[in-house]
Amino acid sequence: MPNITTRSFSQHAFDTLNQYGLPAVLARIYAARGIQQPQQLETDLSQLLSFEQLTHVSHIAVLLADAIAERKRLLIVADYDSDGATACAVAMRALRKFGAIVDYLVPNRFEYGYGLTPEIVHLAATSSAGQPDILITVDNGIASVEGVRAANQLGIQVLITDHHLPGDQLPAAAVIVNPNQPGCNFPSKHLAGVGVIFYVMLALRAELRKRNAFAAGKEPNLASLLDLVALGTVADVVRLDSNNRILVQQGLQRIRKGRACAGINALLQVVKRDFRQVSNYDLGFIIGPRLNAAGRLDDMTLGIECLITEDESRASQLAAQLDELNRQRREIEADMQNDALSKLATVIETQECATGSGYSLCLYDPSWHQGVIGLLASRIKEKFHRPVITFAPGNEGEIKGSGRSIPGFHLRDALDLVSKRYPGLILKFGGHAAAAGLTVHEQNFERFRDAFEQTAQALLTPADLVHIIETDGELDEAELNLDLAYWLAGCVWGQGFPEPSFNAYFYVESQRVVGEKHLKLKLKKFDSHRSYDAILFFQVGLLPPMINAVFRVQANEYKGNTTLQLLLEHWFPIDSMTL
Repeated sequence: MPNITTRSFSQHAFDTLNQYGLPAVLARIYAARGIQQPQQLETDLSQLLSFEQLTHVSHIAVLLADAIAERKRLLIVADYDSDGATACAVAMRALRKFGAIVDYLVPNRFEYGYGLTPEIVHLAATSSAGQPDILITVDNGIASVEGVRAANQLGIQVLITDHHLPGDQLPAAAVIVNPNQPGCNFPSKHLAGVGVIFYVMLALRAELRKRNAFAAGKEPNLASLLDLVALGTVADVVRLDSNNRILVQQGLQRIRKGRACAGINALLQVVKRDFRQVSNYDLGFIIGPRLNAAGRLDDMTLGIECLITEDESRASQLAAQLDELNRQRREIEADMQNDALSKLATVIETQECATGSGYSLCLYDPSWHQGVIGLLASRIKEKFHRPVITFAPGNEGEIKGSGRSIPGFHLRDALDLVSKRYPGLILKFGGHAAAAGLTVHEQNFERFRDAFEQTAQALLTPADLVHIIETDGELDEAELNLDLAYWLAGCVWGQGFPEPSFNAYFYVESQRVVGEKHLKLKLKKFDSHRSYDAILFFQVGLLPPMINAVFRVQANEYKGNTTLQLLLEHWFPIDSMTL
């Protein structure tokens, strides 16, 4: 059973925030997330880190400004996830505003795999539009040593914009802009790929301004791209440090004011979400998955076209197609998850994984869909709290894996360790601490599984395998109200800055199934005479009379009335003997 703990916080930070005027509950919440001063909560664009602090950003701006002036052909090479799609859309929209001749190419993950590969370079060079003069990578490229070499041999200049961790060797590109490359002192190491290209466009505008490029017309307002920046940042689950929170908050404000691009508005309409009340949850769990579905099952060109079109009718058609792909993705994922859990029953019995000595889980099935294995790995990781890698068939004789990790286990570093201990076992890999991808020969699956398990046992302790649920403690009756729900709904939460949750003991006064798959509850706290409405999604089995619950607070609107509702995230049975 998971352990429930209360987040610790600095008393000094709490006192500072409380004296500034924040209520005690909010001061406690922010202090527990590392906020020391009220200024750290500012989300005005004036507080955004300067692009000038990003290594090589001025150089890439000069190269792009020269290319625009010389009418060179630019081709953006994008990634096939939400971050890559939004990054591509930001680059396309901005460069077109600046007068560039620009197009894009996004690799089909099933044919070409990830990043700027030699095959993608060849595809770009032999396209009907002719060989481009410059390739610009967005959300990829830092590991594309061979791809950049192939482009250089053809006389194509490569400009890399990326945020992923570099390997031992950097590609020989004309310029690399990546906050995580060696020697870059940019204070925020957590920019998403869309954030990096947004900064590049800020630098390019400044360079064009120096050249009086806007003397004859109005200077483009790059703030109009922040809806895309917010979407890509949240959907890529990067850490929401203070700089990223500014980007996301500003983007949300644009969406709530009805100033989003046609594609985002269309995606909100297709899922019946009110743009005036959109939250980062909507970006990460509603819009993001529909955009990702294109890259998982089909071709991310569909998603990119939705984000760059100015035609509202076309945007609506594309959004409907993305919604249908997401429905198909959910069905495939559900089938795969049932199949995986069935396989796990056997694995657990034979290897003691997830219940005994097993520190990791590696699963492969030739019927699994390559585009959905990352989601499958995430679901299994959440259930068993182990590093998980799931594999599906790749190119002939190869299988592709997608992994998800737990705190304390840096997945990319672990794969690097396996590759050094067992040369040739992993054909290629990449990623970061929480998620990574790799390719191995199908015949080597069991060998890799054993090697990965050995590495996990060397790097993890039994304590690491205990799921810790962190909460912000208990709320007294005066704190648990609609005002708190409204306040929390207006803030930006996410990776590294988690949405507040709380815990308490409750009596279950009443419960009923609604919508055939959710529980509607009436709960009363042990230390209070007040009852609260609550909802537990995706459960139809009734709860025991007393529970220890972890919950979030939200404002629930129904038939014109707004009431406080507790959203249960976890619950555990209790009895009088445990009190």
